[in-house]
Amino acid sequence: MDQPLVARLRPFGSTIFGTISALAAEHGAVNLGQGFPDSDGPAEVLQAAREAIASGHNQYPPANGTPQLRQAVARHRARFSGISLDPASQVLITHGATEGIASCLLGLCEPGDEVVTFEPYYDSYAAIIALAGARRRTSVLRFPGYDVDEDSLRAAFGPRTRAVLLNSPHNPTGKVFAPDELQLIVDLAVQHDAWIITDEVYEHLTFDDVPHVPVASLPGAAARTLSIGSGGKSFSVTGWKVGWVTGPAEGVAAAAAVKQFLSYSGGAPLQPAIAVGLDLPEAYFTGAAKVLERKRDLVAGTLNRLDVPVSVPAGTFFITADLAGLGVEDAAAFCHDMPARYGLAAIPVSVFHDEPHAADSIVRFAFCKRDDTLAEGMRRLEAMVTGLRRDGLP
Repeated sequence: MDQPLVARLRPFGSTIFGTISALAAEHGAVNLGQGFPDSDGPAEVLQAAREAIASGHNQYPPANGTPQLRQAVARHRARFSGISLDPASQVLITHGATEGIASCLLGLCEPGDEVVTFEPYYDSYAAIIALAGARRRTSVLRFPGYDVDEDSLRAAFGPRTRAVLLNSPHNPTGKVFAPDELQLIVDLAVQHDAWIITDEVYEHLTFDDVPHVPVASLPGAAARTLSIGSGGKSFSVTGWKVGWVTGPAEGVAAAAAVKQFLSYSGGAPLQPAIAVGLDLPEAYFTGAAKVLERKRDLVAGTLNRLDVPVSVPAGTFFITADLAGLGVEDAAAFCHDMPARYGLAAIPVSVFHDEPHAADSIVRFAFCKRDDTLAEGMRRLEAMVTGLRRDGLP
């Protein structure tokens, strides 16, 4: 028989995160690859889930999410972004942020439409754009500054542009887009009458007092912006897969029309727990960011001490480094060998690029780990770098 997988998905294969995590587990490596915390979230949120299970919240919730969580999302958005939402028509609860992004793109794009995004991109973006039958047009963010190239961005827009897919704070680079960069994106979307889908799952995880600017709050953006949020990132419960889409009612309705045929609904006892989390005092959110900032500084400090070029992130769970000076010319191959050879796992940034050789030697480390895990990871990182400098690549 012919290859059963549809042609538009054949280029993607297995996700890099699953591949590297499996290698890390097989070889007992410290996993600084996949970006999930290895400690649980706030006790209030965990207890709320237990209570919801015990009290019978175990059947299908409404397809657009429980009223309790939709109202909590709207309150949270107003409190931290100054954006007013109608919970009934402008908030959709999804099975994680990835389903939210997929619902938006599948609901908005016709085959042949174009979606502008930045590379490196989170890997699901390319696959979802392909699922929608759309074409991706990219603008490259380059190590170490990851600044927006205005000429490149303008060239990515055209008569078939249907949407812009933006991630700030940005995975995998840790970049927080500057207000003028965001306004440029909005202005181009207005000029080309395009939707903006903004993935803001790391909205509370910014460092050095760098603010998160919600795209929907910028001039010209509100009527065309669908914003994606996540309880998993904010409350260290990534396995719960509770996300949301907010924005103009007609855009949310388009996403909801798709979402009902993907998962319909889920996470019944988790939705009231995430609602509890969204109403936590501001000190929780600032405190969580400060903890991650300290962990970031440990990894950045180690790389600096080892004279490995690093891009110090302003947000997210991730930090990128350039291993070219260690003789690494193919980060993808190197990262596949790392768990077995060095007992350490990282992600090659090149797999998130369309442009050849844009990040051949760049790797991403996740620092959202317990202090003891991170300390052991830094010990192994130092041993790896020292060995490469002494012996060269094996």
